[in-house]
Amino acid sequence: MSKTITFIVQPGGQLRGEARVPGDKSMSHRSIMLGSLAEGVTHVKGFLEAEDALATLQAFRDMGVHIEGPIDGCVTIHGVGKHGLKPPQKELYLGNSGTSMRLLSGLLAGQPFNTVLTGDKSLSGRPMKRVTEPLAAMGADIKATEKGTAPLVITGQAGQLQGIDYTMPMASAQVKSCLLLAGMYAQGETSVTEPAPTRDHTERMLSGFSYPVKQQGSKVSITAEGKLTATDIDVPSDISSAAFFLVGASIAPGSGILLKHVGINPTRTGVISILRLMGASIEILNERVVGGEPVADLHVVYKPLKGIDIPEELVPLAIDEFPVLFVAAAYAEGQTRLSGAEELRVKESDRIQVMVDGLQILGVAAKPTPDGMLIQGGGKIGGGVVTSHGDHRIAMAFAIAGLCASAPITILDCANVNTSFPEFKELARNLGLALTCEDGADVKGC
Repeated sequence: MSKTITFIVQPGGQLRGEARVPGDKSMSHRSIMLGSLAEGVTHVKGFLEAEDALATLQAFRDMGVHIEGPIDGCVTIHGVGKHGLKPPQKELYLGNSGTSMRLLSGLLAGQPFNTVLTGDKSLSGRPMKRVTEPLAAMGADIKATEKGTAPLVITGQAGQLQGIDYTMPMASAQVKSCLLLAGMYAQGETSVTEPAPTRDHTERMLSGFSYPVKQQGSKVSITAEGKLTATDIDVPSDISSAAFFLVGASIAPGSGILLKHVGINPTRTGVISILRLMGASIEILNERVVGGEPVADLHVVYKPLKGIDIPEELVPLAIDEFPVLFVAAAYAEGQTRLSGAEELRVKESDRIQVMVDGLQILGVAAKPTPDGMLIQGGGKIGGGVVTSHGDHRIAMAFAIAGLCASAPITILDCANVNTSFPEFKELARNLGLALTCEDGADVKGC
């Protein structure tokens, strides 16, 4: 198992060239889940070969699904149909993947067998009541720890789940998707109303597999009356991974990059909207639709940024990109204010506090608030030693910060970059980031 990886970034440099970042993580998870439950053979290309998505793939193998690959991002899934999963012989270990755990809890609640979902230390500290409570209202039998965390012990309630009309207290694509997947096994209609738009990959992909989904404004509904028919999926590049280079090219003078085949689903483009409000030069080129998902090439050149009050309606559309957006704010002239983002405190780490701690070490005037952050940008950013607390997005954000720092930045605890973006180091170096890597005794291929 990986123990320790440390990133060291030398100051200076610019990002130049073109690249295609790896496939979208959200869609990679869902392609395995729905392909496994479909009738027929599903072919996926662009699959993200990273630890989180591979955890989902292994879970379905453990439930009797024959899956070939991944080889160069290509996966072939021999679907077993909606009722064809088999009881796993052991606990399903999901590593660091909150998406796997939350979506699988809904999917497995209505099966005719029992399962236990476990994860690593980080995942075992993340809140699961947001899915276990509405699932319990549907008749699911899911037991968590006293703190409402994993492991989750699920006693399958085949034929017993009842559809509910649920209004989510907080915008969360994972909760919405969990309940829709449970709704595929529930009596009557299951409806989920969201307080603000969140990523809609589950709804789009269900439709792609010919499963009926009803959308009325902010409410999406599903019933058990439907089947999934195998299809072919071309996973676009992950905009959450592209975000690191969007910010890097925006803050480093002389930069200019083209990011190819990036998914620009409107529920995911908050990072582009926020950067443009800050003054970034981001062109959206060659727009097209691939497998029901909008895709484009993104051309970014350096342009000085200014601080802004981030509109709250954009927060759910950029929730995973805030670590690197905080770096953009540190280099922007003036104050940036984020509010309405309390969700960041329960990600792989408390992303508000961890980013504040690191930015302050680098000399940035950053101040946490209960639901966001105040950053006074435009000053000189120094070097120093920061820790990612095992959070992949924090590690990559501070690596990008090194582009314009006045001294080297050392980032501790970076092994989990492999959960979402194992190619980050190589791709960043190829575009011009002066990144080196030190590994612990048990780590290979740093």
